Amino acid sequence: MITENKTYRWGIIGCGKVTELKSGPAYQKTDGFEVTAVMRRDVEKGKDYAKRHNIPQFYNNSEDLINDSNIDAIYIATPPDTHEFYALKVANAGKVCCIEKPMAPTYKACVNINKAFQDKNLPLFVAYYRRSLPRFKQIKTWIDDNRIGKIRHITWHLSKPANNIDLAKTYNWRTDAKIAPAGYFDDLASHGLDLFIFLLGNISNANGIATNQQGLYTAMDAVTGNWLHNSGVTGSGSWNFGSKKREDNVRIYGSDGSIEFSVFHEQPIILKSNGNTKSMFIEHPENIQLYHVQNIKIQLLNQSIHPSTGKTAAHTAWVMEQILKTKVIND
Repeated sequence: MITENKTYRWGIIGCGKVTELKSGPAYQKTDGFEVTAVMRRDVEKGKDYAKRHNIPQFYNNSEDLINDSNIDAIYIATPPDTHEFYALKVANAGKVCCIEKPMAPTYKACVNINKAFQDKNLPLFVAYYRRSLPRFKQIKTWIDDNRIGKIRHITWHLSKPANNIDLAKTYNWRTDAKIAPAGYFDDLASHGLDLFIFLLGNISNANGIATNQQGLYTAMDAVTGNWLHNSGVTGSGSWNFGSKKREDNVRIYGSDGSIEFSVFHEQPIILKSNGNTKSMFIEHPENIQLYHVQNIKIQLLNQSIHPSTGKTAAHTAWVMEQILKTKVIND
């Protein structure tokens, strides 16, 4: 653990798009944290990133960054199929780690990662940052305060049209079944399902159907699912990535009302209770992982437990794996 006046020096493996605005600057803006080095296999891109973000060191070899004695913690921001590979090396080096979501492509890989960090008694975090955002914490407050009574059911529909990359059948790791078996479901639905677990508790049972309707890429592009929270709350979801309209609608039903919100869209959260409607818009920070990163600092100071750990992320991976067990392969 760290003391109040210690500066924790971070290294980033994989300084791609997600680190430009969403996450990288959050580590630089958090008191007691600084980004000391970045690694990217394309050394010129790594050098450019380091220069633009005022980071003193860059590497094109992960081993050099992980074993750099000037680095205390590692943020892994690579595609999910490499997360286990890098995370085990970070654990072996005895360093704190945060992994981009999803934690890994399989639940088994998540278990392996967690064991490695538990064996070394090292903190492990996963970037399910919605658990730390004020907008979604307000929803949890409404639920915990029984503003809609006893929770009965949650439902989510997420859809979007195929993008130009999809239509051109250009390679995209997000739709490569070897990296993300269910494509955009793995990348996007993981955020929502993890958030629902945060809001309503762990899930005891889940099932679903996944298929490839468009044939544009190797991953699944249409998924439906049902689940049961330990509390008895039921859940259902549908995710389609070849529809005409972009939609992102969540509704939580309670005995005395409902809560409506979007996982990704910038929309107000709406509370309907006993004939009254309350609409509230809570803006996200410019660097959307800011509160997530600040909560890492708070846990390292031993002041509270971070809401998104390796353990919670592994549970989300298990739920997704259960939903995807039934796959329909179209001829």
